[in-house]
Amino acid sequence: MSIMTKSILPLPMIRRGKVREVYAAGDMELLLVASDRVSAFDVVMQEPIPHKGAVLTQLSAWWFRQLESVAPSHFITADAREIVERLPGLAQYVESVAGRAMLVRRTFPVAFECVVRGYLSGSAWAEYRDHGTLAGETLAAGMVESQRLDPPIFSPATKAESGHDVNVPVSRLVSTLGQELTDRLRSTSLAVYQAGRDIAAERGIIVADTKFEFGGALDGSLLLIDEVLTPDSSRFWPADQYAPGRAQPSFDKQPLRDWLARERHEGRWNGEAPPPTLPPDVIQATTERYLDAYRRITGGELEVVT
Repeated sequence: MSIMTKSILPLPMIRRGKVREVYAAGDMELLLVASDRVSAFDVVMQEPIPHKGAVLTQLSAWWFRQLESVAPSHFITADAREIVERLPGLAQYVESVAGRAMLVRRTFPVAFECVVRGYLSGSAWAEYRDHGTLAGETLAAGMVESQRLDPPIFSPATKAESGHDVNVPVSRLVSTLGQELTDRLRSTSLAVYQAGRDIAAERGIIVADTKFEFGGALDGSLLLIDEVLTPDSSRFWPADQYAPGRAQPSFDKQPLRDWLARERHEGRWNGEAPPPTLPPDVIQATTERYLDAYRRITGGELEVVT
């Protein structure tokens, strides 16, 4: 499978994000194509991460199938042959869609990220460390970094087109979306997280936190959309190395972030675009993290059917 930094397909493009292109595939469906672009600290790198787009797509497809009894989703297929059968105009573009494209139902996206935190990490730990709160709501005193949260906490955030998402209290969702939809989002998010956490635990992986996106279908149902339980949307930790009170090793772009942090600390990068050129060993290490996450969770090697 070739590296792809952006797709160009004979379909109407709806938007190009940091990682994905979204195309209209008729009136009722969309085609999501995940490139190998990678961003860190809100800056898109110049170099791609090989296989990243396929990992995000195929791992999401695996999870959508595993979780369909817990929450319905927009997922239709991520099989290139099925996609081309439905969209014959893509017959000459199989290399661009194989492994990295997903056909989905159109929805009306909810304008918030639905974050579930099972452990105190990332921005949640930073806020708690400084203020004793999460999204402005007080947590118990004396907690440490990476401590397990029992029960998990539903912690929504704004969707940011650029820059960081911002944690918001649940009351913000209630005032914007109403109590009924907020309750549905919270209960569904917690159910999906708990089901995914249990599956991952059987494979030696802790899902520390994750973010879900939801959309409303035309029939009024609430569907899980976008990606689900991937290294880009979740913190995956190896269970056999877990120790509260410190940051944890993770199955994501940690090698990339660590290298960029050193570049910034040592004054070789100001934290803004353009980013520095990534060394081959950092690219390779990041690729290996994504492939390892896919392998451990699904139990198989990443395959691309053309």
